[in-house]
Amino acid sequence: MNTAGDGLDLVPFRGVRYVPERVGSLAAVTSPPYDVVVRPDGLLHLESADPYNIVRLILPQATSPRSRNDQAASTLHRWLAEGVLAADPTPALYVYEQRSGDMLQRGVIGALRLSEASEGVVLPHEDVMPHVVEDRAGLMRTTEANFEPLLLTYRGNGAATGATAVIEHAVHRPPILATTTEDGYSHRLWSITDAAEQRQIREDLAAHQALIADGHHRWATYLQLRTEHPSPTPWDYGLVLLVDTARYPLRVRAIHRLLNRLPIEQALATARVSFRVREVAGPLDRALEALAEAAAHGNAFLLTGADDTYHLLDRPDAALLDRTIPTDRPEAWRTLDATVLHSTLLGHVWGIPEDSPADITYIHDTAATVEKARRDGSTAVLMHPVREEVVRELARQGVTMPRKSTSFGPKPATGLVLRTLTDD
Repeated sequence: MNTAGDGLDLVPFRGVRYVPERVGSLAAVTSPPYDVVVRPDGLLHLESADPYNIVRLILPQATSPRSRNDQAASTLHRWLAEGVLAADPTPALYVYEQRSGDMLQRGVIGALRLSEASEGVVLPHEDVMPHVVEDRAGLMRTTEANFEPLLLTYRGNGAATGATAVIEHAVHRPPILATTTEDGYSHRLWSITDAAEQRQIREDLAAHQALIADGHHRWATYLQLRTEHPSPTPWDYGLVLLVDTARYPLRVRAIHRLLNRLPIEQALATARVSFRVREVAGPLDRALEALAEAAAHGNAFLLTGADDTYHLLDRPDAALLDRTIPTDRPEAWRTLDATVLHSTLLGHVWGIPEDSPADITYIHDTAATVEKARRDGSTAVLMHPVREEVVRELARQGVTMPRKSTSFGPKPATGLVLRTLTDD
């Protein structure tokens, strides 16, 4: 059955995986997604964990983009030749499970067809930065590989039918891979090679659209590379993980900003003109509770820096918001914290260009953001998470949120299964 154009079209592929006997441990060769690795600390930690850690492919270190991409391609080819990585013999879909305490997430990994109709089938909710898309495109072009699955969500009926039935049946079999990473998450992977089960998954997903939970830049990269390679080619597909959030709800967290060249004293002094600024008590957990309480009543941000104190910014001047926030978007978009941060604080109060990597670093980990701000003398802007229903409703309306507005999780570990386009 050809489901292309009807909805999601997920097809099997020959997964490329680490050969357990050739690496220290599967946990030691995995990594968080490339944009979650906090440089340079996280990068050095991963590189030292195992000589074959996947970070050497997703974040190669060299002096220029071209040399970095060439290095990643050379490393990939060498690991394949040496048998460190090997392609599975049969095209498969992969059931993937993550578990930590009472948190359980299951989904299916496959190659998703990219088409002219993709814009109505896969819904982005955030803007992207062109230089990041070009960086990822350069890596994918040179290596001819998808190293990391995007995290996509869809809304099933919550029942064990269709794709979910296949997933729940698979987890009763022995997995082809099982490991526990240092963050305490256990990961298991099953291979679905039965044609009837693959067809059941594909037919079920054909009735759904998906929201991009994580991987907006990689999605934009997939679409760009598809236009560069006339169909039919392996570039017509991209590696994804699909999770039914009616059955396995994701957690939504904020992505924080590190303002690299703005000292905290200057940030507070200029913000006081248009925002209420109050010092709040630490430690970090207590300060975040104050942020959550303020965010329940309107826009709020938590700032900290080298002075080791926390400051709450809230109650922005209404006249300033009217002057600085575009009026051609829905009210739900105009009142987002990320909108106020980028349009008002960054654009007008602090005068910081939002597309300047030298000025802004986006960090998922709250404690790491605070630590770097205090060590570097910069300003950490800590955000409160957006509710998932707001994200989904804006995406349905075709309205994208400011870049790096949300962090859905848990994110799939990178390095458990790869897709090389030469093996498709």
